[in-house]
Amino acid sequence: MAVARAEPLPAAQLEINFLLGYVEGSGCAFYRNGSAYDSKAAQAHLREKYKYLVTRNQIATAEDFIEKAATASSFSGQPYGVKCTGAPSIASGLWLREELARLRTY
Repeated sequence: MAVARAEPLPAAQLEINFLLGYVEGSGCAFYRNGSAYDSKAAQAHLREKYKYLVTRNQIATAEDFIEKAATASSFSGQPYGVKCTGAPSIASGLWLREELARLRTY
């Protein structure tokens, strides 16, 4: 018997895709497991984690995406960081939650 896979609701998918686009277009450096990655590589990594988690029914909301895919390494548990030009380093989860809040004000 096939296992049903639950895609996030369309509104959540829109928010998650917005956040992935925000990451890619940010031009910020992303830190994962002690290495820096450009924004395009970070977006690709987060998109793959997102796809993996969706197949396991672990993503229903944009908050789930941030918490389960974009906050810390699944392997090491180390938090992800973001460093944008002219700004201090920040935890990726906080950075994305702030952008999600801004999106929702529109």
